[in-house]
Amino acid sequence: MYDEFSADYDRFVDWEGRLAAEMPFIEQVLRRVGARRVLDAACGTGMHAVGLARRGYEVVGADLSEGMVERARANAAAAGVAVRFEVAGFGELTERLGVLKEKQGNGEARFFDAVLCLGNSLPHVLAPEALHTALADFAACLRPGGVLLIQNLNYDRVLARQERWMDPQARREGDQEWLFLRFYDFDPDGLLTFNVVRLLRSGDRWEQQVMSTRIWPLRQAELNGDMQPSS
Repeated sequence: MYDEFSADYDRFVDWEGRLAAEMPFIEQVLRRVGARRVLDAACGTGMHAVGLARRGYEVVGADLSEGMVERARANAAAAGVAVRFEVAGFGELTERLGVLKEKQGNGEARFFDAVLCLGNSLPHVLAPEALHTALADFAACLRPGGVLLIQNLNYDRVLARQERWMDPQARREGDQEWLFLRFYDFDPDGLLTFNVVRLLRSGDRWEQQVMSTRIWPLRQAELNGDMQPSS
């Protein structure tokens, strides 16, 4: 889905408004641990990573979607900031990014002060084993005393209220107009199918594209339970 969506994702998101709302909180969390080196573990088109790089952080971004990573690299180049972006999914970060927890012979140790998992990305793991693998991978990327920041929708509320539809998003550029509709299908196995309908108007003609992916609606108790230290 996200390779398909990558070309239009930055039209779908109001990045100016979103970053203005989110970055003060993100920086507050980073300052608490004196973070300078940050991993954006599901970076999408890289706009959070670019925003942090502009503020002086050393940032690495990773995403499972090659299309998103290509867009992220283009966004960083356009912004004139140096951010390393790699194709890597949850469970692959430590290996793909070359994280070294122990100091090498040259005295170098490579790890991160903070790991970010934003944009409701973690629910794309579909089973408890995959969730455990992802969280263990995040932990392996962090220095002792580092911080993990996860942004997750309130699925306790979504499930209790059967909230199917999300607010539509629209964008206009010249004589073209985009309309994005998002909704869930509540599947019998307890997972959700997340659907995005993209409507594109060029002149008098409309085109439609439907993109879908499955997600696990992680409740707070499920997420908190997997983050407890093992005995």
